Amino acid sequence: MGKTNDAVTLADVARAAGVSIATASKALNGKTVVREATRQHVEEVARSLAFTPNPFARALNSSITGTIGVLTADLANRFVVPILLGVEDAFGADSTSVILTDARNDSIRESHQLRTLMAKRVDGIIVLGDSDTSRPSITEQVTVPVAYAFAASQDPKDSSFTTDNSQGTDLAIDHLVSRGRRGIVAISGDPTFSAAVERLTGATQAMKRHGLQLVGGENLYGDWSEDWGRQCVHALIEAGHHFDAIFCASDQIARGAIEQLRDENLRVPEDVAVVGYDNWELFSVHSRPPITTIDMNLQELGRAVARELIDAIKGQPQPGVHRVPVRLIPRASTTRL
Repeated sequence: MGKTNDAVTLADVARAAGVSIATASKALNGKTVVREATRQHVEEVARSLAFTPNPFARALNSSITGTIGVLTADLANRFVVPILLGVEDAFGADSTSVILTDARNDSIRESHQLRTLMAKRVDGIIVLGDSDTSRPSITEQVTVPVAYAFAASQDPKDSSFTTDNSQGTDLAIDHLVSRGRRGIVAISGDPTFSAAVERLTGATQAMKRHGLQLVGGENLYGDWSEDWGRQCVHALIEAGHHFDAIFCASDQIARGAIEQLRDENLRVPEDVAVVGYDNWELFSVHSRPPITTIDMNLQELGRAVARELIDAIKGQPQPGVHRVPVRLIPRASTTRL
């Protein structure tokens, strides 16, 4: 009886290809010392035999281990999981293993996790932030390529991937204006977060592009809560401001705004249309009515940073901050669907 696929060895491939074991190994590991015709022949034979390389043997004989480290700032953060899914999508197609660590926003723990990843001989590291506020670089502390996801590195020489807040605010304001809204309020969150500042600044600029000004001013900062959405809407109405739309920098703020509009006997979207941000379905889908929002496309961000790290390991890094496109998800808070 012949061997099963699982039992096929490198020696079997070499014998069938008519080459030495050393040549077969070099061909399958992409070594340039092997002629292209020989490499292609060995690869064809390996495929025909359904040969699967032993990852441990490969690691011992190559500087590439096929293992990537992911260092998260806060694994429990709701933005992390979709990014990790995108990372897994990209690496899964490339038969790459991922070692996941969690620094828990602790610099001492982060240093320990980095030492652990390097001891495991990872080929590269993805640093995954819990917000899009930039963070210190760790690239000089390690000897492998590093790519940054969600929170950009403060070093412009690093490769960072984050969401495009400017595009998001353009989409939100354009959507409201296209529905005939002209008196638009912009309510943002905690100004210590880059997202809060970028989204309010972006809304201001988008309004100017349409020849309009924000109702209620350009500094409506608070926190990322429903309570702040409620308080701000109530204060605007009490101050006598008239508006027919609200752009909110998060879905939490948006749901609070919608609840307060209802208490003020204003209908959504007939009297006031509302757009949120983040597409956090706990709030955006289960609000009454469901909230039109900006989806940050976090899975694509994860795939993009993984592809960049693969390129960097191959010696082709792309330094700088790369903004991943976002998208608008229309729901009943701006139009009766």
